[in-house]
Amino acid sequence: MTKKDELQDSSAPLIEHLAELRTRLIWSVLAFVIAMVACFTVAEPILEFLFQPIRNILLERGEDPRLIFTAPQEKFFTLIRVSVVVGFGLSFPVIAYQMWRFVAPGLYRSEKSAFLPFLVASPLLFLAGASFAHFVVTPLAMRFFIGFSDVIPALTSLITGMEAAVEPGTNEELQTVFLGSVKESLDLELKFIFAFGICFQLPVLLTLMGKAGLVSAEGLSNVRKYAVVGILVLAALVTPPDVITQLILFVVVYGLYEISIQLVRMVEKKRDAELRAEGILVEDEEDLADEEPAEEPGK
Repeated sequence: MTKKDELQDSSAPLIEHLAELRTRLIWSVLAFVIAMVACFTVAEPILEFLFQPIRNILLERGEDPRLIFTAPQEKFFTLIRVSVVVGFGLSFPVIAYQMWRFVAPGLYRSEKSAFLPFLVASPLLFLAGASFAHFVVTPLAMRFFIGFSDVIPALTSLITGMEAAVEPGTNEELQTVFLGSVKESLDLELKFIFAFGICFQLPVLLTLMGKAGLVSAEGLSNVRKYAVVGILVLAALVTPPDVITQLILFVVVYGLYEISIQLVRMVEKKRDAELRAEGILVEDEEDLADEEPAEEPGK
């Protein structure tokens, strides 16, 4: 066999892998497009669901629960954006399955059994974080921000000509009114959803790092004070300047950090038990340290 033939034979597996990757990507893109188109048909109800916290707060204030758009194309592209985000979320199980089918043949059975639970837990935790952001954090944040505007019960009169109700020459105080933009309100809502969805991935990330031996439960416990400072900084960045909202985020993320420490400790115990069963690990480091003779004085 010539050197040229050897190169051609060695390139065959690579071409097969690329062909399989192309097939998996085609199915993933097709699932995403179908989900996005399906979501666009119901984009209005989805948008109303996302804006429900703002609507409830405006109704509590006795104001007209309306949002405005300032450009002719703003509403259309907002619906497109909602369709893309929600469509990706709906098609993610299909995308994850296709990627898993591509990666799984190259993994050992133990690696498959170890990685598959995290593949299932990750979207569930993201959904839990997004739900927490929508039902808890967003109402608190919107109440804080909108609370700086003046209460205008008859907001419709502002659009139909509120200046007609004010006689010329009268000394009226300046009033600031919330006229929410569809685009800006959606941006703030999505920021909260993605921020908390990513924060809820902390147990998955640290547990995977623990399985890989990159972190340990003892190490995470020793840097707990630094983690507290980091979580406080994170809470100040992704939440409004509201102490209650920041405190809620801190409690939730710090609780996830403590849960991650326990999960990493469980992973370490399971790994040590498997090593003992295989005869690789005979004694703990603490037992070995106890058996070492103490150094004699003067040496």
